[in-house]
Order: sequence, then structure tokens, then C-alpha cells
Amino acid sequence: METTTQSPIASITEIGRHEGQSVTIRGWLYNKRESGKLIFPIFRDGTGVIQGVVPKNQVTSEVFDALKSLTDESSVIVTGKVRADKRAPGGYELDVSDVKVVQRVPEDDPFPIARKEHGPDFLMENRHLWMRTPRQAAILRVRAEIIRAARNFFDERGFTLTDPPILTPAACEGTTTLFPVDYFEEQAFLTQSGQLYIEATAMALGKVYSFGPTFRAEKSKTRRHLTEFWMVEPEVAYAELNDIMELAENFISHIVQSVIAHRRSDLETIGRDVTKIENIKPPFPRITYDDAVKMLEEGHAKGQLETKFEWGGDFGAPDETYISSQFDRPVMVHRYPAQVKAFYMEPDPQRPELALCVDVLAPEGYGEIIGGSQRIGDYSLLRKRIQEHDLPESAFKWYLDLRKYGGVPHAGFGMGIERAVAWICGLEHVRETIPFARTLTRIYP
Repeated sequence: METTTQSPIASITEIGRHEGQSVTIRGWLYNKRESGKLIFPIFRDGTGVIQGVVPKNQVTSEVFDALKSLTDESSVIVTGKVRADKRAPGGYELDVSDVKVVQRVPEDDPFPIARKEHGPDFLMENRHLWMRTPRQAAILRVRAEIIRAARNFFDERGFTLTDPPILTPAACEGTTTLFPVDYFEEQAFLTQSGQLYIEATAMALGKVYSFGPTFRAEKSKTRRHLTEFWMVEPEVAYAELNDIMELAENFISHIVQSVIAHRRSDLETIGRDVTKIENIKPPFPRITYDDAVKMLEEGHAKGQLETKFEWGGDFGAPDETYISSQFDRPVMVHRYPAQVKAFYMEPDPQRPELALCVDVLAPEGYGEIIGGSQRIGDYSLLRKRIQEHDLPESAFKWYLDLRKYGGVPHAGFGMGIERAVAWICGLEHVRETIPFARTLTRIYP
């Protein structure tokens, strides 16, 4: 009998490199079935799953009995020979020769995530265990690829990663959606965005980006909202609106194509129709806010939208869904009314009531995945906007300094990782896009 120390340790995702060889896998029993004197255990190791084949007459009675009595999610170290089989998931099976049980899940307290339908509340209550299932693990691997691709995109284009603070003295988009924090003798807030701070690092380094957690205290229960999420935010000195629109479409295309290239099998495990994202390549359609409003008015006239949209408002989820449904790739809606956007956005010189901003709406009803703008470059105008929004000027003195000392046109955007994951994976709810979701009603586990 082979022992687990005699064979090289291999990951399931790379098992094909060892065809015909004996290898050792360290993982867990995902499932098993039996047929007479044959056991077919399925093992997982975090990179994938592989089916083992255990004929009773080919192994010791100790090995056969250990596998026969093994319970789901018991941790094991398994040795066996890799054999190609086109019928098997991943194209390979493992002819098991030895097994070491590291920890056996007790039969009277079995793994709670059974292969049956569970309600979302039960699954989220057991999120620490639900992540082990193949679909959830695949989602997290796609998330990791999106993050890797995002970093590579900016690193390869001369951007410098800079880290903004998580604790801030004031809001960048109003205080109504902030989590307050006691900060010694003062009040601070968990950040909504790193943008204001990376505007400062852009003035030092030219092209920068940040990647980190952000927090929104919106009392929203929609499938698109989390209270804690991750944002990647580039900022570019001497850039204008058109520059960041081009940057955004190249960025999204790079991420999608990277996921398809490196995580296609995970997308298939999730059940994503890959054909719907294969053609996500620039250029993206670009329409003005005015054009989008006309589109909504036409939809209402045709009876496709219940509520008539009034010019001057911000788009809600049904509006974004309808607009994006008219296109086969993300659509860039630019020049919104300044009154519905943040205080720091540069007004359109042709129509000052509009802001030089853009929202990128994902197709298939996934809504805004990127929001960006050209920032106000004039000191006096920015100070006026801070006052108009009733923000504490003392907290923004440093931000005003950026316009006083060598101010230049500059622009940037933010992309929420979770919304990108939801769209690329084709998920119904954003709560599956992050290891431990934080929502209006959930902070456990």
C-alpha cells in the first residue's frame, strides 16, 4: 500500500499535469456514492473537485472501510493514481490507494448544508459553511480574478497604488449615508469612498488608484446594496471626462476578458451564459442623460415602464434596467443634472446645469457598475459648492488646497467590486459576491 508521504502533493485544478502518476490531495470529502463493492468519493481541495474510484479488491480493508464510513466535509489526505476520463468533471479521476482521515464529521451532527434547497436566510446564517459548496467557491474565485485583473490593468499602465484612510472627518457625498465612529474626543466616519484622498495623491504622482473597503449606511434592502463593499478607484491628473470614459471602457473590457480567459470553468459551474459577456469589448455605446430620458419616455409611452420619468431626477433601478436592456454591452450615460450629483463634479461649460460625469450601466439589468466624473478644478467654485451642500468647510480645507497649489483638470471613477462580480457571474443578489455580506439586517457571521 502506498503511503501519503511517497507521492507529490497536487492541487485538483492542476491534476492533469500528473496523468498516470500517483499524487496526494489534501482536502475534504464533498460527496460519495456506492455501487456494490465500488465507492465513488468526490473530493474537493479549494481549487476544484475530483471523483475517486475505490474498488474493494484494489485497496486494504482499512482504506475501504474508512472511505465507506466517511461523512461529508470530513477532512482527508488521499493518495491515488491520476487517470484521464472524458466523462469525469474536469476530465480526470483518481484511483484511490490510500486515505488518512484528519477529522471526521460526526454522523449525529452532520454538515448542515445538504444537497437540497435551503432558504437564503439559512444559507446566510451558515455563510461560513455555505462557501464550501462548488458554486459559492467558484464565485469567490471569479471575485479574486476580477481583483487581480483590476490591479494588473492599472499597474501595467503606469498607475501607482495609494491607500486612502478608512476613517475620515467628513463625507464626500453628504452625511446621511455614513457610519459615525467615536474618534477619541471627536466624531469621525467610515469612508464612503477614497476619492477625495486619491485626488491628493494624483497631484503628487499623476496617475493613481486605490483599492479598499468602503461603507454606506443606506437603509436599502435591494439586491444591489451592501453596507460594506470594496471599491477600486483610479484618479488621473490632467484628465477630462472623455479620458476617463475611455479608461473605464478599457478597464471593464480587460476584467471581463481576463475572467473568461482564466475562470471560464468557474463561470460554467456558476451557471453563467458566457456568450452574454464574450463580446464585452470597446467601444461602449455613449448616450447623454437627455438621450436616456427620451428613451425612458418612449418606454413609458409603449407601456414598458409604469412610471413616467421626469427630467432632472436621478435614475432608479427600473430606469437603469430599461436603459441598459437596449444594449448588448455596458452603456455610458454622461452629463447628468448637477443637482443629483456630488458637490465636487465639474459643470459642463456648454450647459452649467449639467455635470461632466458618467455612469456605466451593465447590461441584463445589473445597473450602475461605475460612476465617475471630471472634478471641479477652480478653487472659488469648489468652495461655493461646499457651502451650498452645507458641508463643514474646515474639514475640506486640505481638499481646497489641491486647487490653490498647482490645481489642474483631473478626473476619475469608482467601481464597486461586488456589483461587477454580480454582473459577470450573472447572480441575482449581490450578497453572494463577498465572503461575508454586510447588509441592513445582517452582521452575523
